[in-house]
Amino acid sequence: MAAGAVAVGAAVTPAAVSWLGQPGPAAAPAAALRPPSVNHGHTAVARADAGSTYQLGSYISAVRRQAQHAAVERATRRHRRKKHATVTVNYEDPFRGISGLIPQRVDMGVDFAGSGPVYAIGDGVVTAATGTSGGWPGGGWITYQITDGPAAGDVVYVAEDVRPTVTAGEKVTSSTVIGTMLAGGLGIETGWAMPDSASAESQLAEAGGISGGGPFPTLVGLNFDELLQAVGVPAAPNFAPNGYGTLPSRFPADWAAALGR
Repeated sequence: MAAGAVAVGAAVTPAAVSWLGQPGPAAAPAAALRPPSVNHGHTAVARADAGSTYQLGSYISAVRRQAQHAAVERATRRHRRKKHATVTVNYEDPFRGISGLIPQRVDMGVDFAGSGPVYAIGDGVVTAATGTSGGWPGGGWITYQITDGPAAGDVVYVAEDVRPTVTAGEKVTSSTVIGTMLAGGLGIETGWAMPDSASAESQLAEAGGISGGGPFPTLVGLNFDELLQAVGVPAAPNFAPNGYGTLPSRFPADWAAALGR
């Protein structure tokens, strides 16, 4: 080893080397050794005085412990941010392709006039699709169950002057055209359907048992109109904070908040 070189890992004492090239004072007894201090993330290497020895091993151990603690804290913060992050759901305006869209009223669902393609609101599976339903004027009846986001499990219907372009069992997304709205006097009605896709949700006892004779607007219809507004559809003229019937608890009361918008 060259003269004046210091071996890494060996204890360095004033007696072994003097920075001025002169012999230092005698080494202190072992009981006088002190580890370096660690203060708020900044290492402060304890300077050796006449009665102390700087131990490199103790310093490295302290730094490693501090780094491990900091890594655990960072991982915990990342987990918390991920847990509480807002989930973006791909719900879109189902009437963005309609020409001359006119909101008409809220009844069991929401009525619209216009013509053109009708899209699914979001990811789902078609549960019914016919152009010859005897229960609705115009014969159109399309239903699909949403499979993603805050409406997952709920069923949407589009009825009356609409002709399906999908079939039962088909998977759809917000980019899928599910039917064509016809330019006629009836327009369409859309809203929440019963879980079995048989008819409008408002007709069930849990929603107040309100059918085509009213009274309107139903709370179920208003809730669906609020969802449509949250994705960019104009509100119906009779949209109001209060309505008839009961809103089942599975439907979010605030769609803008549920979708993070």
